[in-house]
Amino acid sequence: MAGIWLDVLDEIARTCHTHGRGDLLQTVRQRRTQLLDPKLRVLVIGEPNQGKSQLINAIINAPACPVGDGRTTVLPTVVQHADVTSAAVVQAPPPAPGRPAGAAPAAIVERTPVALNQVAAGVAGTIGRRPGGGPVYVEIGLPRALLGGGLVLVDTPGTDEIAVLGSVAPVAAPSRADTVLLVSDSTRELSVTELNMLLHVMRSHPNVVVVQSKTDLVADWRAVAERNRQHLADAGVPVPLIPVSAALRLRAAAADDRSLNAESGFPALIARLQRDLAGKSDQLARASVQGVARTVVEQLAAPLRAELATQEAEVQSGPISRLHAAQREVDELRRCTTRWQNTLTDEMADLLSDIEYDLRDRTRQILRTVDEAFDTADPLVAWDTFQDWLERSLVEAAEANHEWLIQRCDWIARRVAANFTRYGYDVLPPWSMTMPEDFGDRLPELERPRIDRFTTGQKLFTGMKGSYGGMLMFGLATTLAGMPMINPVSVGIGALFGGKSIRDEGKQLLRRRQATAKTAIQRHVDDFFVQMIRDCRDAARQVQRMLRDHFTGLTEELQEAIVQSFRSAKQEADTDAALREQRQREIRLRMTRLAALYEQAQQLSGARPAPVLLEPRA
Repeated sequence: MAGIWLDVLDEIARTCHTHGRGDLLQTVRQRRTQLLDPKLRVLVIGEPNQGKSQLINAIINAPACPVGDGRTTVLPTVVQHADVTSAAVVQAPPPAPGRPAGAAPAAIVERTPVALNQVAAGVAGTIGRRPGGGPVYVEIGLPRALLGGGLVLVDTPGTDEIAVLGSVAPVAAPSRADTVLLVSDSTRELSVTELNMLLHVMRSHPNVVVVQSKTDLVADWRAVAERNRQHLADAGVPVPLIPVSAALRLRAAAADDRSLNAESGFPALIARLQRDLAGKSDQLARASVQGVARTVVEQLAAPLRAELATQEAEVQSGPISRLHAAQREVDELRRCTTRWQNTLTDEMADLLSDIEYDLRDRTRQILRTVDEAFDTADPLVAWDTFQDWLERSLVEAAEANHEWLIQRCDWIARRVAANFTRYGYDVLPPWSMTMPEDFGDRLPELERPRIDRFTTGQKLFTGMKGSYGGMLMFGLATTLAGMPMINPVSVGIGALFGGKSIRDEGKQLLRRRQATAKTAIQRHVDDFFVQMIRDCRDAARQVQRMLRDHFTGLTEELQEAIVQSFRSAKQEADTDAALREQRQREIRLRMTRLAALYEQAQQLSGARPAPVLLEPRA
């Protein structure tokens, strides 16, 4: 059966080496050496003044460990078999870098013999220590049959923190023990510190016994023992509790009183130690290997699980996230392209409509001024002055309209460029639209309209027609009064009618001249409007084409860069996914092997493996 647990322990060591855990490998090798050693190392721990030293003296029936007179154990004390009673202070060299404490070869350990009457001073740490040295402990050899069977007792300094154990010497570490005795006296129940100490020790040690000492000092020690057992059960610590009295044991040994010895409780404790000694190579070794397997597998599996969790987190922040970000950039650029194209089309359509309306409104104001002016002015008199004013007004209207066109085109360019703000650089095109300098030369020529003049002959003819009718009408009327047809009255009336006819004809000719001028000016303004609108539309279309080409080229550049980034991110994500999947397969395989190793170790006892966190997670 020894070969089975030894094979499992060697497999655990190989697993530690495979995982690159030299610290665990060193621990497993130390445990292997310890389990192959026929000696049973018993570590006695507990809080101060619980009777640990007296307990060891009572077990071997010899005053090996100093007690009484306020003595305090400062250094661990190792009590083992020797043919001749001896004592020595053992000091190891300081731990070298990369070498754990206590791993120094036995050949370089310094031993300082101590007289038996100086053992108390050695245990107190006042003699035998070399400054600057490593861990120190006191070694006592006694010729006792119980010790000769292979029992080694280790008395530890009193402490309320298990982490302190082993800080003085590695021999006081629970990992170096085959059996651990936690001593607690009967004057009180187990404290929280002692329960925590038990829980800590049992994580790495399978064989722990609680010894309730000083039962001779407490009358109701049995009630205390029952409450302590209940505390152990409530804390989930499945360890036996053995009440003892070292005083009764020593008194019984001195008087050779078997009944008193049985009352001391030591026969049960010694029987337990002898049973552990006899079963060290079998039951105790298998239980120890199970504990080692649990500790090693948990420590090896923890970083593997953490790595799996880290890889799952990296999926959200690694190459996959960059791939998703690149895909979002591609989609965003596609939406940006649609937005800027729609913006450019809509704004240019609005621009053409607004520019046409603006120019139409300006020409209407000019035409209203023309109508008002030629309602009273005579084109024959005011045409030259009016022509200069009209040309100047049309040039001003064209300049104002074109200036607004330039402003709107610049505003449209900035409005379209605003769609590219998220890309973080200036995307305005390097363009400039200026005011033409030859507006006056580009205006259509205003031709003078053909206007009828009221000549002297026309006035004479018109006056004769008007005077003839008036003279004839009044001449006939005066004949009835016996006057001749042509008389001073009829001649005067005819003259009046002739003047009136001349004036009326002059007014009609003036209105015709004004209407002719208005019509000519209307046609001229219409020609101006058509030409200016055509020029504005041509300029707006050129700007639209220029902006379209510029932003199309910019979009293509961005698309090429983003697509290249997307390809790189996809390639990186694919590579990372392949590596991560391969690593996850390796981790799951390792965790499966760890689970198999743990199950193999648990089967050493023939019991069903406990459900621990060993199964590999997906």
